[in-house]
Amino acid sequence: MTKPTVHYRPELHGLRALAAALVVVYHVWLGRVSGGVDVFFLLTGFLLTGQVVRALEDGRFALGALYGRTLRRLLPAATVVLLACVVFGALILPPEQWSQTIREVFAAALFVENWQLVHDSADYFSEHVGASPVQHFWSLSVQGQFTLVWPALAAIVVAAGRRRGWAPRPVVGAALLAVTGGSLAYSVWLTSANQQLAYFDSLTRVWEFTLGGLLALVIDRLTVPRPARIALGWLGVLGLVACGLVLRVGTDFPGYAALWPTLAAAAVLIGGTPGGGAVSPSAAEPGARPRTAPPGADRLLTSRSARYLADISYPLYLWHWPVLVFFLVAAKRTEPGVIDGLLVVGLSVLLAAATRELLDCPAAQPRTLARLAAATLVPTLLAAGAWQLIGWQRANSYALAVDDPNHPGALAMEPGFEYWGEPDVPPAPSPIALPGDWAGLAGLRCETRDGELEVCTSPTAGEPALRLAVVGDSHPTQFLAALRPIAARRDWQLIVLSRPGCPFSSDAEIDPADQACRDWTTAAADELLAQRPDAVLTMATRDVRAGLTERTPPGFVAEWRRLDGEDRPIPVLAVRDNPRFDFSPPRCVREHGPDAPHCAGRRAELLAPVPPYAELPDVPANVSFLDFTDYYCDPEQCPPVIGNVSVYMDDNHVSATYLTSMAPAVEREIDRALNDYHARNSPS
Repeated sequence: MTKPTVHYRPELHGLRALAAALVVVYHVWLGRVSGGVDVFFLLTGFLLTGQVVRALEDGRFALGALYGRTLRRLLPAATVVLLACVVFGALILPPEQWSQTIREVFAAALFVENWQLVHDSADYFSEHVGASPVQHFWSLSVQGQFTLVWPALAAIVVAAGRRRGWAPRPVVGAALLAVTGGSLAYSVWLTSANQQLAYFDSLTRVWEFTLGGLLALVIDRLTVPRPARIALGWLGVLGLVACGLVLRVGTDFPGYAALWPTLAAAAVLIGGTPGGGAVSPSAAEPGARPRTAPPGADRLLTSRSARYLADISYPLYLWHWPVLVFFLVAAKRTEPGVIDGLLVVGLSVLLAAATRELLDCPAAQPRTLARLAAATLVPTLLAAGAWQLIGWQRANSYALAVDDPNHPGALAMEPGFEYWGEPDVPPAPSPIALPGDWAGLAGLRCETRDGELEVCTSPTAGEPALRLAVVGDSHPTQFLAALRPIAARRDWQLIVLSRPGCPFSSDAEIDPADQACRDWTTAAADELLAQRPDAVLTMATRDVRAGLTERTPPGFVAEWRRLDGEDRPIPVLAVRDNPRFDFSPPRCVREHGPDAPHCAGRRAELLAPVPPYAELPDVPANVSFLDFTDYYCDPEQCPPVIGNVSVYMDDNHVSATYLTSMAPAVEREIDRALNDYHARNSPS
């Protein structure tokens, strides 16, 4: 079979420029996703597949050399941007974002940023972290993973095909068809089942690369009339421009919706240069204009400005997002205006141009993979590690002591309290430690029942004086910070059944369709009935957000009643939930100070005047209520800092440090509730 002639395609270079421009404009001014990244994926598959197939056909395929070329193209610019993000992140980002950003810098440097974001999207405890300046490296990670896997896979299938006398091109085409079909089907399914996961999953994006690969195998055999080429080119360009406006790319992608930008880009490539078909390398070089000027989309895509934008498209993509993030943080804004956006875009273009000029010199191009890794990965990882060490030292610079006069915490809400510590002491914990101030399960022995229910118990020397089960979502689990010192001193055993985002309720309170949460609650209740602890601590109310939405859901009462068996009822200690805010008190304190009036919520607006459970007519007899509202709020306000301790770690979770300071109050309330319960139920 005669091999098709290799053509230089100026419209492909211009397509890069258009995709980069769309990504930047949509991110900066529209706050939306454009579909430009999907174009990059298709172009990567198109170019890589063409290179691999030609090398396999000519017998000059060298995997190491191909990897070297790819990494030399990707790593140097990525390293420059990542190092800049480390430096400016330490200087500009709020400390509460350090930990997340450092993790993402490591992930970006190792081409696994998309999987880091997958992990964080499933990690309930990371949900309040703001976008990092390297978040956009997820697409580069997916591209790098495909670039590393596909050439090796193509070589394997071609080698297998040669044993049967098959030519490389049809074998690769068959493999591409199979992968495209499987990946697209998986993408459609996962997008409907879990779009947040599907967006970053590498396997849901593979078909976009392989679609470009299929196009690379057939495009030079396509015969398309000139009018149709012109129509395809313009339809593709207009489709790309409109994609992000018409589709909800951030919530509907990838799935079927990603066919829009990828097919639009394919249309531009098929349209080619309608004035004379594809242009051979001998007739045109990169940057050369076609001999004629037909009214096709190539007139736009091969213009001088488009060619220059295409030349800097890769560093521009890398720079625009961190420049935008750092600007918004420094300016304390949530989005840029028109003028601000122009400044962000202008600076991004300047940095992209400078990066390209810097890396074009021969000294910036190491010739071996080892030297390339030493010159790129090592500095990035060392810089991120140094930043992490600084953050770790600051985060662990303070541990609350019960007798610390400078940080009395909840003790300051006790009647007659007088502060006798030093003046102007900064609140504890430090801002960098606050986002991670979870009570956690460290020191507990955890076992998984039936693959779903995790049961964790604290070790005891012998028979415990009291076995207390903590059951529910992250809110009761945070009380471990107060319960641990009590349990250690009084020889209690703590039994923890926790599922983030899943209250102990027969109804799925957060997502009515969450059957897994209902199943977990059933399993947790069965475990409690089997273990029969001396008491169960869980939540009594839910405060959906500020605005008197506090309530005691019927699903809570149903589970309490299930533990109120006729033979041996299990006492339930139901805790009134803490206030929840429609803003982040820690961030408000960092920006305006702990005494800023608007950083404190009004008690009357956050919580009902009477606890909702007090008005329930059918509370089971085994339930006692614990209300710590007076440790979160004074009669008028709910301050963000009490006794020089930050009360909240985000907009709805009490910090473990503050709950530790509440241990004496928690101990008193548990003793009172259990004594009253046993007095009510003791034989007369």
